[in-house]
Amino acid sequence: MMEATVVKNAGSHFLLSELPRWAPFPAVLRGKVRLEKSGATNPVAVGDKVIYTLDADTADELHPAVITEVLPRSNYVIRRSTNLSRQQHIIAANLDRAVLVVTLYFPEIKLPFLDRLLVTCEVYGVKAVIVLNKMDLYRELAPEQVRGFCRIYRGAGYKVIECSALTGEGIDELRSICSEGTSLVSGESGVGKSSVIKALDPSLDPKIGRISEAHLQGRHTTSLYEMYPLSSGGFIVDTPGLRGFGLVDLEKEEIAKYFPEMLRVADNCRFIPCTHTHEPGCAVKAAVDSGLISPERYNSYLGMLEEDKKFR
Repeated sequence: MMEATVVKNAGSHFLLSELPRWAPFPAVLRGKVRLEKSGATNPVAVGDKVIYTLDADTADELHPAVITEVLPRSNYVIRRSTNLSRQQHIIAANLDRAVLVVTLYFPEIKLPFLDRLLVTCEVYGVKAVIVLNKMDLYRELAPEQVRGFCRIYRGAGYKVIECSALTGEGIDELRSICSEGTSLVSGESGVGKSSVIKALDPSLDPKIGRISEAHLQGRHTTSLYEMYPLSSGGFIVDTPGLRGFGLVDLEKEEIAKYFPEMLRVADNCRFIPCTHTHEPGCAVKAAVDSGLISPERYNSYLGMLEEDKKFR
């Protein structure tokens, strides 16, 4: 009985490594391994610490390790399907931070989408860092929009790194942040997430290829989520480009608690609980009127209320 971390999820097959030592080996899930109170479609996620056994002295394709238990998680990020099934899928577990890569244009940013990601991080206790990529385009084309975006999210309490995977702007700062612990890197399709990862460590591509070829060739080689080490230290979990992101159900009174800027003033509301929509003496609405809370973030909050907990 030994302990390791899941570093790749390829459906019914996994790669494990006894971190911080990077030496991935194949594993399978047998028996009815389930997590208490989990409605997720995947009982095992990248970043999970697991107990495993070996059928042989060393794990290989013929004698893979067998995952027998998933240890308790310190945190995780969950994605809820936007289709009618409303299924939940755990993206990654035991994270030190989530790095959310966004762009203002090419593709155009959808602030409600970003805010749903941020609320998810807040709900599950994962620190979020926002990376505004493609700054090589925006310095001349949209300087006012850059300042406005940074004002919104820095004002909410989030770290925003102005970044260009092409020129290297902001990459050293991001590399320093990611050099400790495990970082989830995520974002919508087309924002340049893969380019940011390559800028952090240009040697990652061949490493990913070797792992796939050595252990998973001929099997389910399409990996939804994968962890790999940075040469500068730390580990990152890559995710596919997100096109839709639904959240777990929250009571209406709870949603505002996951907007840090609202939480800071909500105790001053005349009525508790307060939905921050129509009540007299609402400190949140007053903060919006005075510019302490951005109307864009407040509108995202109202949209979540109006969606009646569907969070499409």
